[in-house]
Amino acid sequence: MSEGGCTCGALRYALATAPMVVHCCHCTDCQTETGSAFAVNAVIESDRVAVLKGEPAYVMTPSASGKGQEIARCPECRVALWSHYAGSGRATSFIRVGTLDDPGAMPPDVHIFARSKLPWVALPEGAKAFDAFYASSAAVWPEDGRVRWKVLKGN
Repeated sequence: MSEGGCTCGALRYALATAPMVVHCCHCTDCQTETGSAFAVNAVIESDRVAVLKGEPAYVMTPSASGKGQEIARCPECRVALWSHYAGSGRATSFIRVGTLDDPGAMPPDVHIFARSKLPWVALPEGAKAFDAFYASSAAVWPEDGRVRWKVLKGN
């Protein structure tokens, strides 16, 4: 089980299992929202995320899709801990890997929106990367993640 939390310690959470997939998103929205070069998000079923301490504050923010994203933030220090996107709503959580106690344990499976990757960011040799999003999870997601996604979506 992986644990994480915000900067001030008011909000702590635990992941019951490994994520289905880990995205490193280089889109300009993620760059703006994080104030960094990219966002690394571990996609996991929300029922596998347990809040151990505190209660997140949910903030709706614009997204490129026009449908917005709901960001779970610490109500004290305002650190973003995870997001819910319109495609799956609160059924999935996109955990900000940098908020994990051991973020190095969840390297990206794939780099998305690499077309807007900052020029000084070098991707590891052999990394899976797509100019935008990928067409099929079969090319990217680990087998266990694909099975879990199908169950989540009722397929």
